[in-house]
Amino acid sequence: MPESQPALRRVELYTDGACSGNPGPGGWAFILRDGKTQKELTGSGGQRDTTNNQMEMQAVIEGLKALKKRCHVELYSDSSYVLQGLKSWMAGWKKKGWMRSEGGKKKPVKNVELWKELDRLVSIHKMSYHHVKGHSGHPENERCDEMAVAASQRV
Repeated sequence: MPESQPALRRVELYTDGACSGNPGPGGWAFILRDGKTQKELTGSGGQRDTTNNQMEMQAVIEGLKALKKRCHVELYSDSSYVLQGLKSWMAGWKKKGWMRSEGGKKKPVKNVELWKELDRLVSIHKMSYHHVKGHSGHPENERCDEMAVAASQRV
């Protein structure tokens, strides 16, 4: 009989990005919470010339990079762009060589380097995706928003 695999550690990853102007100075933030111990790890950072979507993506990238082992990651984000990209669009983009159709013409996927890094990182983990409504009082989303805005103001 084959040996059973140990259960993956379950973690919750809350993320948010912020940008003043689009493009403009921006910030990202994440909260990682262990599903068993409830211990938290937070991170944030910023860039001078970026977009809100790039900061939303960077928040997920940095949160996933903070994990040292394969986990079952429950990702909570208010970014439809990130969630749709991960759940729906990315598989098609990869098949088409990271190209998309626009007006009947093939064009490179926007933010392709970030999407490739997300693809690499999500392939390590078992992922579940959850949309949270931004600025609606979700405690972890509000905390991430505050950290991301603060990070954007430091750049």
